[in-house]
Amino acid sequence: MANTTKGYLDMQLLRFTTAGSVDDGKSTLIGRLLYDSKSIFEDQMEAIELSSKKKGEEHVNLALLTDGLRAEREQGITIDVAYRYFATPKRKFIIADTPGHIQYTRNMVTGASTANLAIVLIDARNGVVEQTLRHAYIASLLQIPHIVVCVNKMDLVDYDEEKYHEIRNHFMEFAPKLDVKDIRFVPISALKGDNVVDRSKNMDWYKGSTLMHILENIYIAGDQNYVDARFPVQYVIRPMTDEYHDYRGYAGRIDGGIFKVGDKVTALPSGLESKIKSIDTLNGTLKEAFAPQSVTMTLEDNIDISRGNMIVKSNNVPENGQDIKAMISWFNERPLAINGKYSFKHTSSDLRCMIKDVSFKMDINSLERNYDDKTVKMNDIARVEIRTTKPIFYDSYRLNRYTGSFILIDEGTNETVGAGMII
Repeated sequence: MANTTKGYLDMQLLRFTTAGSVDDGKSTLIGRLLYDSKSIFEDQMEAIELSSKKKGEEHVNLALLTDGLRAEREQGITIDVAYRYFATPKRKFIIADTPGHIQYTRNMVTGASTANLAIVLIDARNGVVEQTLRHAYIASLLQIPHIVVCVNKMDLVDYDEEKYHEIRNHFMEFAPKLDVKDIRFVPISALKGDNVVDRSKNMDWYKGSTLMHILENIYIAGDQNYVDARFPVQYVIRPMTDEYHDYRGYAGRIDGGIFKVGDKVTALPSGLESKIKSIDTLNGTLKEAFAPQSVTMTLEDNIDISRGNMIVKSNNVPENGQDIKAMISWFNERPLAINGKYSFKHTSSDLRCMIKDVSFKMDINSLERNYDDKTVKMNDIARVEIRTTKPIFYDSYRLNRYTGSFILIDEGTNETVGAGMII
């Protein structure tokens, strides 16, 4: 039993998000993945069978597995981000089921921000629509490395090969505008299960992988930045016991790169140098550690380091400054205030900032830049210029999704009002 548990804990985790227009079948697809991979409990299955019968539906409505809020179930739409966890013998998965409505763009940004892969659903009857392009753009903006375009509801177009290729070609016309290197296509029927977990007999013309095969086998180890070593300090550990009287450890999560015992490192912002003396974890010491492990480091020299500081390799330091240019997704009902002051949270640093200017707003349906309208409202995405109260150490979001991102908080209400990606 212990070996089984250890094997499960050691399995690689894939985080993926689903996006698509309303009624494209995102929740049904997730339900199908859970059902066909035997990840549903019997009582859950009985409950959704009963609910489907009450609604007079012909098939078991697998979408009910993820539409967890009562309002969602009543309207038959997804409002909030629903997270689901399941595992196969090859991998563990966390799914973020995000809403399709334009008024829930902020929810999609939240759900997709940590994803390795995005599934973009297209209704085979409707083809590529504005929502498809919008969701693909957001996935690209959030630097999700892999996109799988699922052409769903193929059963409603008689599994027509020509229709599938027409949609594929239409999407690929738009693809050069996206900053995504890995785009794949799968024709599926989430309702009937074609090409989701099992190969479809109805589409023997399709020779590619099923969706589950892609999810289980896609290579994600290379998605982490193992070049630029970044260790934001979250907590300083001083046990002050007889056994560990002089112990001073710096705890946090490695946000990039690889650290080894003996490496020459620099503490920021002081710029003082030292060498790594030990790398400690709950399960013992390590000779080396890498992103995204959580560890405690000790240094050979007694340097003043506190929460919000960063330990980096001496020959590879991040950018630093107070003037930041970023793309921001606005979450709040109150519009962004130019010259407004907000709390600014970046890695383990807490500081304040002022939004100096809005350079442009993205029209995420046409992907055009609007330089005239500077009013950034809820669900808008815009490029802004920010000045922080003190210098921060950062990388561009394209280089590192952890050290290149931040959130803004309204100081009066304590609400998270925006999420930003540093350019």
